[in-house]
Amino acid sequence: MAAPALERPTAPVATQMVTIAKGLNLGLRAAMERDPKVLVMGEDVGKLGGVFRVTDGLQKDFGEHRVLDTPLAESGIIGTAIGLAIRGYRPVCEIQFDGFIFPGFDQIVSQLAKLHFRTQGKLKMPVVVRVPFGGGIGAVEHHSESPESLFAHIGGLKVVSCSNAVDAYWMLQQAIECDDPVLFFEPKRRYYEKAELDPTAEPAPLFSSRVLRPGSSLTLATYGPMVRTCLDAAKAAEEDGHDLEVVDLRTLSPLDLGPVYESVRRTGRLVVVSEAPPEASITSEIATRVQQECFYSLEAPVLRTTGFDTPYPPSKLEEGFLPDLDRVLDAVDRSLAF
Repeated sequence: MAAPALERPTAPVATQMVTIAKGLNLGLRAAMERDPKVLVMGEDVGKLGGVFRVTDGLQKDFGEHRVLDTPLAESGIIGTAIGLAIRGYRPVCEIQFDGFIFPGFDQIVSQLAKLHFRTQGKLKMPVVVRVPFGGGIGAVEHHSESPESLFAHIGGLKVVSCSNAVDAYWMLQQAIECDDPVLFFEPKRRYYEKAELDPTAEPAPLFSSRVLRPGSSLTLATYGPMVRTCLDAAKAAEEDGHDLEVVDLRTLSPLDLGPVYESVRRTGRLVVVSEAPPEASITSEIATRVQQECFYSLEAPVLRTTGFDTPYPPSKLEEGFLPDLDRVLDAVDRSLAF
């Protein structure tokens, strides 16, 4: 089910520079002001304002009955949200860190994803599960993961990922208004990067990809925390005379690969970039579909730059695990040399 169009402010609203974290906060605030059925729940989301301060000030302004501090029990958080959704509410659950989502995995996969279909559409599941994901913050075990491919595989779930403050603001509101359950992945190491937000602008549709940088030499397709890395790579490649196009996927399930196909048919080359391990992943799905749809346009094999098929390493080793500028540019060079 497509996310409905948002009602934009009619009164003049000042354009402002905001971080991704602030964009999410403003998006939550706008959704809660618009609909009293929107609730926020999670570990330390109330008085503390969340470990990344994304929900800062919301409990003070909307009350403890709408911004709920929960026990440290992800299964309980998701299960409670499912019950609230059945009663007509629109819960927004925060999973404090990506690695903490697995205690709630059974509720998400066995209940949240299935109830709309199991009841032949009689029940809607407008639940948003916010997940700070990825590495780059020097965290300890279970605090840096990229589990998005697991959920993109599950029928009945929608999976999206913002990469900048503007998308954070709009996409979270669109996800909240969607009647399907949405896993909302937020790039935690990008929380404090800024962009100019105009709350009166026309947002892109929720389940759509977008070309952030046009180019003609090669296509970089990516999402979440790797979008900034790919934009930096495209800028660095200019010194060698290469003109790289960067596509922000934004939606991981359903994938919107139309802009990627169109780009590859012009550039003839594709590198897909993600922090997640490559085995049975979103990047492998994209590579397969592009090969099927753009076979006669490809001038080189589709290449991938990803994390590794290992558990996420200790923080001192994460720089060797995460795809960085050099690894992306190496893949670009190999594709262009083919």
